[in-house]
Amino acid sequence: MNQNNNIKTYKTKENINLRNEHEEEYTSIKDKVIQLQVNNPDITIDERLIARLSNNDNLDIKQILRKLKLDSEGYGKINDLLKDDNLEEIMIINDKNPVYVYHRREGMMITNITLNNNEIRQIIEKIANQVQRKIDKQTPLLDARLPDGSRINATIPPITPDGPTLTIRKFKKTPITIFDLIETNTISTHLAAFLWMIIEGMNTYSSNIIIAGGTGSGKTTTLNCLCSFIPPNERIITIEDTMELQINHKHIIRCETRPPNIEDRGEITMDLLLKNSLRQRPDKIIVGEVRGKEANTLFGALNTGHSGMGTLHANSSHETITRLNNPPMNVPKIMINSIDFIIMQKRLYNNKKGNIRRITEVVEVTGMELDNLQLNKIYNYNPQKDRIEFMAISCNVLNRIAEMKGLSYKDVLDEIDNRQRYIIEVLEKKNEENIDNTEEIINKYYDN
Repeated sequence: MNQNNNIKTYKTKENINLRNEHEEEYTSIKDKVIQLQVNNPDITIDERLIARLSNNDNLDIKQILRKLKLDSEGYGKINDLLKDDNLEEIMIINDKNPVYVYHRREGMMITNITLNNNEIRQIIEKIANQVQRKIDKQTPLLDARLPDGSRINATIPPITPDGPTLTIRKFKKTPITIFDLIETNTISTHLAAFLWMIIEGMNTYSSNIIIAGGTGSGKTTTLNCLCSFIPPNERIITIEDTMELQINHKHIIRCETRPPNIEDRGEITMDLLLKNSLRQRPDKIIVGEVRGKEANTLFGALNTGHSGMGTLHANSSHETITRLNNPPMNVPKIMINSIDFIIMQKRLYNNKKGNIRRITEVVEVTGMELDNLQLNKIYNYNPQKDRIEFMAISCNVLNRIAEMKGLSYKDVLDEIDNRQRYIIEVLEKKNEENIDNTEEIINKYYDN
């Protein structure tokens, strides 16, 4: 990976770029091969066959054969990118620019892969066929997911006049755990123990939580990790536009929206799924991203005793409230008051560590005063020390848990300390024991 104008280069193992004058010949050979395979699926594709199909004696037959093999497997030139678990996103801008990727450690990178418009369209159409959707001039936008769970967004002219585009947000095969977030310093062991307490609530009260942040800040990953603190006896219903959550829980119903068909019928919205979930006796409602009129349904549920968590695009806790209170969500402040905590997460740049993700703030919503929601800062990120620090003198939810359990406030703080010590012990033993199954590890704590 080489440095180039402050943006690093990501090189794939094999990237075959034909000379412009050979591209048309290659397309002709490829079409002939496909037709031969339709008539005879067992046909052998070798150099002799390529030479027979070619009209150009100057063609590099071996290169054509390698390119045919590459294009027939998966998604052609971007196959290697899809196989690399260190990549979070793959971005195809147009035929004039190379493919960009977002690397978990290195951040934004430029690749050695270029695609012409035909190659981009072929990948998009292959995806559209796989998900049984259509992309054309009438419906020039495709939002879907690949068979492996990766989220894709594709556009074609006229909405992107410069040509077809494709963005793939990759699905991590092995889910990131709360222990991974601690090891990358996204959260601290104390914050992890605190979040465990407010979600599990010592079987008394489970907090309503919104995780807010910008695009790519890691909101969904954190939400997924926090779900490992939900007790195994609770019934979870998740509602998402595109399924990204990987919650390891026995009693879970996963719901996904559906866009309208080409006749503009059959749409299943977030709001419809939320209303339906309330008839399914949920203990915990998880909304992948709150952004439209479904917010009113969600907060109506929270105000009638249901428990929930979700994510929202916002850059601060105050902006979170403002966005909820204004169009298109229009949630009254009295209903927003049902949130217990707003967790802010950001993607930052650190001179020593490069691109980092950090929970920068945990704020408790403590009530209303003169039509304004009152906020109590529980944790705050210290950029100089690169750590999040506990700041609260008091916390309403912890007081509530203490009262319901017949304990003192100090008893609850002591229990958070006990859970922190347990988390540290688990991390210290990670080389000896498998810590991927977070739910199992959390449940073992209660047996001690």
